[in-house]
Amino acid sequence: MRLLLLSLLLAVGIAAAQNSSPSAPAKPQKPASNSPDKSKPNPNLAPPSSDHVDASSLPDDIGDSSSKETQIDISPPPDDAKQHPQSGAVLSDEGSSTNGGPMEFHPFDPHKAAKDIEVGDYYFKRKNYIGAENRYREALVYKENDAVATFKLATCLEKLNRPDEALTEYENYLKILSNGPEAGEAKKAIERLKTPAANAKPN
Repeated sequence: MRLLLLSLLLAVGIAAAQNSSPSAPAKPQKPASNSPDKSKPNPNLAPPSSDHVDASSLPDDIGDSSSKETQIDISPPPDDAKQHPQSGAVLSDEGSSTNGGPMEFHPFDPHKAAKDIEVGDYYFKRKNYIGAENRYREALVYKENDAVATFKLATCLEKLNRPDEALTEYENYLKILSNGPEAGEAKKAIERLKTPAANAKPN
C-alpha cells in the first residue's frame, strides 16, 4: 500500500512541475485574411462529371481543330531554288514512279537476307549455281547493297559463265566495300574478266 501511495504522489508531483514550468512565449496570431479557410470544403465546387454533358451548352464549332488558327508557313524561302538547284529534281524522283502509279517500297529484312545467303551458300556448295543465284538475288531484295550477297552473286555468275554480269557485280562489291575482306579477290576477278581470253574460255 505504501508503494501505491508513493507512486501516486510521485505522479502528481511530476504533473504539477510540468504545469508550473515556464513555456515558450506564445506566437502572436496573424490577423484574419480574406482567403477562405482551407480546412473547410468549398460547397460551390462540385467534382467534374463527364457522364452528364448537356449538348445544348456546347459551342457550335465542335469538331473543328484549334490548330487551324495556328497554321505555320512551310513554304520554302525565296532564295531556296538558287541555293539548292538540284533539290527539285531529287524530290520529283522520290515522289514519282515509272508508270505513274504508287511508289514501290522494297522490304527491308536483314534477317531474311541473311537466311537467303545461308541457303544460297548451301546451293553453291552443292554446285546448284542457279539456285544459289536466285537466293543471292533475293537477299539483295531484302537488304540492298549487301556486300556479302553481292560478292557471292558475282562468284556464282562467274561459275555460270556469265562474265559481263559477274564483272558488274564485282564492281558493285568494290563500290560498297572498297577495302572489304573480299576486295583483293574482287579486284583479281575484275582483271581476269576484263581480259578477252577469259571471256572466250568456258568454265
